[in-house]
Amino acid sequence: MSVNIQLEWTPNPSTLKYVVDRRLLAGGALNFTSRDDAKAKSPLADKLMDVRGVTAVMIGSNFVTVTKGEEGEWDELNDSVMATLDSHLTANEPVVDEAAVAAARQTSAEAGGGSVEGRIRDILDSEIRPAVAMDGGDITLDRFEDGIVYLHMKGSCAGCPSSTATLKMGIEGRLREAIPEVLEVVSV
Repeated sequence: MSVNIQLEWTPNPSTLKYVVDRRLLAGGALNFTSRDDAKAKSPLADKLMDVRGVTAVMIGSNFVTVTKGEEGEWDELNDSVMATLDSHLTANEPVVDEAAVAAARQTSAEAGGGSVEGRIRDILDSEIRPAVAMDGGDITLDRFEDGIVYLHMKGSCAGCPSSTATLKMGIEGRLREAIPEVLEVVSV
């Protein structure tokens, strides 16, 4: 069955978002910034990392965000990414290795612990992540330590010119309003 792919520009000039007409993940997003991680967890991300110039791939519920490096030119890169997505998804090949992803999520959940971290995760998951996913990005909690929330900016959020404003004015403001223990939010 053929797949419909729509290209969307993101606020990050180094990142494009490819929206597809099928579910890729049940929820959340997976970010791949290394070839080894992609090879271990996602056949689709592994193929996309083969495209010359691709430096990162993020897979969301119904989209894939691709980040290019210095050597990539969008004209050439876009054609290869579209062809890779089309052939992989049309052939109904697996997007991710479910067992590897489940193991990674379990490890992450076990590391989360604490009630403040739980409240931070709840706000991120219910309010912030859905909003940034619309622009092809994702934000996840690394840790909460000494009043500081350390976040990973992924997909189009990583390196985006407006990510600092989003982080400080949007996310930090919302977390400080809801959780008095939060003093600052920084990107790692």
